Amino acid sequence: MTGRGGRDEAAGRLRVAVAAPLSEENRARIQELEPRIDLVVDPSLLPPMRWPADFAGDPDWQRTPHQQRAYEAAIDSADALYGIPDVNPAALARAVRANPRLRWVHTMAAGGGSQVKAAGLTAEELRRVLFTTSAGVHGRPLAEFAVFGVLAGAKDLPRLNRQQRDHEWSGRWTMGQVHQQTVLVLGLGGIGRAVAAALHALGATVIGTSRRGVSVPGVSAVVHPDRIAEVAPTVDAVVNTLPGTEATEHLLGKRFFTALRPGACFVNVGRGSVVDETALTDALASGRVGFAALDVFESEPLPADSPLWDHDRVLVSPHTAALDTAEDRLIAELFAANATRLLDGRDLINRVNTVEFY
Repeated sequence: MTGRGGRDEAAGRLRVAVAAPLSEENRARIQELEPRIDLVVDPSLLPPMRWPADFAGDPDWQRTPHQQRAYEAAIDSADALYGIPDVNPAALARAVRANPRLRWVHTMAAGGGSQVKAAGLTAEELRRVLFTTSAGVHGRPLAEFAVFGVLAGAKDLPRLNRQQRDHEWSGRWTMGQVHQQTVLVLGLGGIGRAVAAALHALGATVIGTSRRGVSVPGVSAVVHPDRIAEVAPTVDAVVNTLPGTEATEHLLGKRFFTALRPGACFVNVGRGSVVDETALTDALASGRVGFAALDVFESEPLPADSPLWDHDRVLVSPHTAALDTAEDRLIAELFAANATRLLDGRDLINRVNTVEFY
């Protein structure tokens, strides 16, 4: 079998350079799951992680010139890369161009397609090298945050926080009931499906979006993204799980937010570029959005002068909702499964679409 995996793959082996931090335990896990992998790894050449899934590592850490040469030499000797070198699109471009045997790069992020796009690779390079993402690994943690956001909106968390702060024991009021609500889930990929399942389990009616005719458990109706403004007046909450692409940039803008039912809850666990934050801020001011739980933003870190920081009906999460102690292990296991597929000549899971880069 020759496949697309290079010389070692033709001999039934796959030489993998570990370009991102990977614990000894997870290195052993990969080789246990796929013994035909030869890992090329020197932990001294990889930055220390500050928290789980911190693949960029400590920004104050730097390689010496000698270490950098050794790091690049390892990358340039491999058939596949575990991670984009230094999570840097320019370093990815260098690796693709310096190593003609490179056939596969696995990105740590679920939205790794945007990093591949930023590398500015040629059409020939995009045909030669397969790119995969870690999509699906983050589904359950993000689904929990989405449910948390929808519940916080339904139960009026800002009012509860305000009254507790002011020691105000008010009259009683009727809280929203999620099981009586209709929730629009934008995107029905791995994350969207997990969100839909979790909300359906709470009794919510879920409407999903897809550009293809799909049937998803727990989703009562599927609409094309072009029609979201039509369904906006019928929903109580919106959860965005869409990736950042040219097609989704500012998909949620003035037209969409103006069409929302007044007081709707908005949760973003997809990409910040999907949302026009000026339009969102205006919708919060007008009351069209009653509460927003945001884990991602147009610019990250969120600029200090952003009005979202101080808005009393906005919950700001610093892009941390996906983080899970099991994330590193799950990514390693996904990589091993894809390595098996590559060696066996089968299609890879989570292939990057190199037209729209998601």
